[in-house]
Amino acid sequence: MAPSRRTKRVVASQPGFLNLKPSSGAAGLASVRRKRVNKNKKKNWNKHSDINDVTEFLEDVRHQERTVGGLLSEKSDDHLFFLDVGQPKKTEQKAEPVDGKKRKGKAVRPLRIDLILQHDSLVPPPKDVLAYQQPNAKKLRRIAQKAEQLAAKGVVPRRQKQLLNRRPADKTAKKAVTEANNNPDREYYDIWGQECESKDTADPWYLQQTGKKRIKRPEKLNKKPSVLPAVEVIAPGGSYNPDFFSHQALLQEAHEVEVKKQKEEDKIERQLAVNKEHIATEETILREQVEGLVEEENEEEAAPNEEEEGMAVGAITVAEKKTERQRKKERAYKVKEQLRQANRHQNDKRQQLFQLRSIKTSIKQEEQETMAKQKQRKANQEAQKAQPRRLGKLKFKAQDMEVQLSDELAGSLRQLKPEGSVLKDRFKSLQKRNLIEPRERAKFKRRLKLKYVEKRAFREIT
Repeated sequence: MAPSRRTKRVVASQPGFLNLKPSSGAAGLASVRRKRVNKNKKKNWNKHSDINDVTEFLEDVRHQERTVGGLLSEKSDDHLFFLDVGQPKKTEQKAEPVDGKKRKGKAVRPLRIDLILQHDSLVPPPKDVLAYQQPNAKKLRRIAQKAEQLAAKGVVPRRQKQLLNRRPADKTAKKAVTEANNNPDREYYDIWGQECESKDTADPWYLQQTGKKRIKRPEKLNKKPSVLPAVEVIAPGGSYNPDFFSHQALLQEAHEVEVKKQKEEDKIERQLAVNKEHIATEETILREQVEGLVEEENEEEAAPNEEEEGMAVGAITVAEKKTERQRKKERAYKVKEQLRQANRHQNDKRQQLFQLRSIKTSIKQEEQETMAKQKQRKANQEAQKAQPRRLGKLKFKAQDMEVQLSDELAGSLRQLKPEGSVLKDRFKSLQKRNLIEPRERAKFKRRLKLKYVEKRAFREIT
């Protein structure tokens, strides 16, 4: 018997196969000619083997699985047939609930596009094996089985025994201080246990290490570094077609700024100016050269008299000893002076009783002065918030005012000449609002000196 006939015969004898194509009968088997091929060679196995019947069988099985959900031979009669009892009555149709508005005529059917997109295959989706896999599943299963065996014998694991014998922690206010990590008396925490304790009662060090406790944000980060707006609106006089009075007010403001700059420059020039009295003349130069030569004779004559006076001044005077009468007199005078100071102090206190009005008035005046100083101090602090602070080694220099003179004003936007730079304005605004420190443009410093060389063509000309 040929191999193809044997294969088809084996396929047809399968218990779940239901032949749906009559062309694969005995007539088809008889029409196939036998080919003499040497099957001992491997290259002829697939080339001269007829597997059409096997592929037809498998395709038929897949078709039955897609349409019916399995092989027809394995299905019951309830799945394959149904009892036709005719059309339902009209009363039964009315009894059925209809969603939405009632429409006359044919019932609402789904759209064709929805029917195409529906899943028409009855084959269940393949099971996702990777979804059920678990790393170290065998190891975990073995550990669980061992734990069940120990629990059946009554043996408690060491880790469970430590958890049971752990002393309850005393959550007091004194223990809020973080302890060292290498402290042997430190409390034991089960990282894999249930999070039953709240963040308020847990250990601060544990919360910080596990990332459950946020770092406290400094209060100064919640405040803006400056109260100035990000974009300052220019005065009305800075418009391209301003009012006369508003433009004059802006010019007056710019004039005051320039006058202030000029005064500062004049002050620096006065401080650095050279005083004419300090300039050396010919007379002062001659006096310095002759100094010490003319007055030597007078010094020699005055030297003996100074020596005699020095002898008298340097003599030691012996203090005379006080007598008993002088000491008694001094003691009596000291006691009398103390009594006089005490009486004067008491008289001053008595006189203060009659000066209550003036004292109250002075106290009120001092309080008013103190309140005025406090208000002035607060006002200065509020004004200081709007001023740029010293953030670096350089001071903040305000940008020049962008103002046009009366003869430079344009009548329309088309003739307007731009003033200033937007980039520079934003950069100065960041410095003014204390977001960045004042900076200067880096100066290029050449490391190596330039070397000038005359080329050959230049030498020929010269």
